[in-house]
Amino acid sequence: MVSGNLTHVTEFVLMGVSDRPELQIPLFLLFLLIYGLTVTGNLGIITLTSVDSRLQTPMYFFLRHLAVINLGNSTVIAPKMLVNFLVSKKTTSYYECATQLGGFLVFIVAEIFMLAVMAYDRYVAICNPLLYMVVVSRRICLLLVSLTYLYDFCTAIVVTPCVFFVSYCSSNKINHFYCDNVPLLALSCSDTYIPETVVFIFSGTNLFFSMIIVLISYFNIVLAILRIRSSQGRQKAFSTCASHMVAVTVFYGTLLFMYLQPRTNHSLSTDKMASVFYTLVIPMLNPVIYSLRNKDVKDVLKGFLHSPCK
Repeated sequence: MVSGNLTHVTEFVLMGVSDRPELQIPLFLLFLLIYGLTVTGNLGIITLTSVDSRLQTPMYFFLRHLAVINLGNSTVIAPKMLVNFLVSKKTTSYYECATQLGGFLVFIVAEIFMLAVMAYDRYVAICNPLLYMVVVSRRICLLLVSLTYLYDFCTAIVVTPCVFFVSYCSSNKINHFYCDNVPLLALSCSDTYIPETVVFIFSGTNLFFSMIIVLISYFNIVLAILRIRSSQGRQKAFSTCASHMVAVTVFYGTLLFMYLQPRTNHSLSTDKMASVFYTLVIPMLNPVIYSLRNKDVKDVLKGFLHSPCK
């Protein structure tokens, strides 16, 4: 039971990636480089898939939205993180913290389901190529993306108030580099059963259903590729989904590593390192993955670099 004379928290202190003073400037430079590459790469993908007529298929429509999501996710986290490397008082206000958590939830859930949508897109392209433009029409693309964003906002609107509905008093040091629900709830001085249950249900449901879509899609894709008799045909079919397979493996591999750890080995420090990877490193890597593994994007990029004014 919380006593009435406890002071309620009006601001939080983000402890960051490391509390060692000698590492603050090197870490600032490292994450500034990562964020700079993330912004450049994802803006590049957004620009190329918006202006070039060769990249106007459903696959690139979804890739453009994945780039928007990656850019948004890293922008919610990185600027505040970079500032905190340079200041001694690493505080964030109560409402700023709530806003950051809400923004993070919007973009991380969006990425989970956008990768699932892209897996379904590849399934239709490889397993039903003749019906591809009918099944994945412009209208269906807009519907899938709209439903993804709508669900993300609903998730953030439900989960964020639940996390901030509990009382925070006395202790205000968050063992993280941004406002995340697990380290926040660890500071609460009231019963956290309801918000923890809500977070668990949403996290488990989102991960389960998105992974089911991805696994079923790629199971059928693999079967379809194996039925192709010519090695050239198999290679061509595989090349159309190779980039997405790499992105899915990296993203879900990180999430599974974090959520499937034994309780005895689980710690907020481990969560912090995993969070660095899926909030900052993966958004930087995705444009590289889709550029280096995708012939269409490479061809358009080469043409754009050689004649940018055309």
